Amino acid sequence: MSGSKRQLHLNTFLYLTGHHDAAWRLADNHPELRIDIDYMVNIARLSERGLLDAIFAADIEGGLSKWLEPFTLLAYLAVKTKHIGLIATVNTTYNEPFHVARRFASLDHISKGRAGWNIVTSGGNGAVNYSNKPVAEHDERYDIANEYLEVVTKLWDSWEDDAVVNDKKAGRQYDNSKIHDINHAGSYYTVKGPLNVSRSPQGYPVFVQSGSSDKGRDYAAKWAEVIFTAQHEINEARAFYSDVNARVLRQGRPSGAIKILPGLCFILGRTEQEAREREAELNSYLDLQEFAANLSKRFGVDLRNYPVDQPLILENPKQASEVDQVRSRHQLILDLIEREKLSIRQLAGRHALGRGHASFVGSTAQLADFIEAWFVKEAADGFNLMPGVFTRDLELFIDHVVPELQRRGLFRTAYENGTLRDRLRLKRPAHSTSPKSSTNKLNLVTA
Repeated sequence: MSGSKRQLHLNTFLYLTGHHDAAWRLADNHPELRIDIDYMVNIARLSERGLLDAIFAADIEGGLSKWLEPFTLLAYLAVKTKHIGLIATVNTTYNEPFHVARRFASLDHISKGRAGWNIVTSGGNGAVNYSNKPVAEHDERYDIANEYLEVVTKLWDSWEDDAVVNDKKAGRQYDNSKIHDINHAGSYYTVKGPLNVSRSPQGYPVFVQSGSSDKGRDYAAKWAEVIFTAQHEINEARAFYSDVNARVLRQGRPSGAIKILPGLCFILGRTEQEAREREAELNSYLDLQEFAANLSKRFGVDLRNYPVDQPLILENPKQASEVDQVRSRHQLILDLIEREKLSIRQLAGRHALGRGHASFVGSTAQLADFIEAWFVKEAADGFNLMPGVFTRDLELFIDHVVPELQRRGLFRTAYENGTLRDRLRLKRPAHSTSPKSSTNKLNLVTA
């Protein structure tokens, strides 16, 4: 990438053996590989061959184990790759700030500046595994997360960049005047510091935020450098893009400080017909009774005997304001049901691929058109790629969609030198006590 021309940013979102719910049931798919490290290395190297920005590792508290713990996974992938960024999802509810600060500093050192943090808050589902720790309500969790970010950034700044001297002649390893206690005493956390890991190549990992609720947008406008959002339709995505950027300006941050990357789920073929045939096979494996039961639980209605091929009408469904987690996703599904009058079967097929994210089924050339339209019309700065089936759909994307995007001048043709921050055109945060740093902490983490 050269010059200042706006270009796409693309990540691979690791998720089991594909983002379609039935991907694991395909005859040539191998669900046992979801925890096989060689399989993960293959996806990482394939993504790096396509010059993608980063790998995005999910993590969920509670429920059955579905994937490897992200820090362990990404530390291994760091030594098996050279350029691609490594983004770990880590929640602020069940992890202490000191632990998270230390782990991300370590990952950034190991990867030589390729770490990113997808910051999420968690509801009460995982509490049973953490001594039933009390969990705050939805909006208060963002207040806690605000202080959490204040603590971890203070910890990363507790070492100045030149605190490590290793002066053998003088017998001095550190300049102790450049290592600081943070002495944080807030509403939720008390942390003395300093961190026990020196300042990392990027200063802070790249801050990614997932969530699209009103409170989540305010939080993103303050802290995020990348937003991973679920936007189903281009006009809604454009409204979200505009709204978030307006909030960024109100925070005193510069225009373009945040890269907005909606999730994009896709099933590809050499032709649209081939892709549709692949989709039909996947959808044939869906359990419609189970899906109806999950809808019933989500919306507080009884759909057990509802005809699966009639337009779905929900009577007095539970509203987004009444749920504790992922309110934006809940509202998105309600809007989809109302707007498109889908049946349970149709909704199951849409949900199985997108789960509320933008979904696409068609040829590789058509997908390039789709991506270009969202990018040019400022509905997105790029996408978190969610292939329907690993590794088939990712291979088709790398081998056919990437070259087409390059031909159109929308995507890099070689990796830029430097860190993940450099690739995303984000500034390295200045040390908070250095003469060049601003008194406005927010300016330290923006482009």
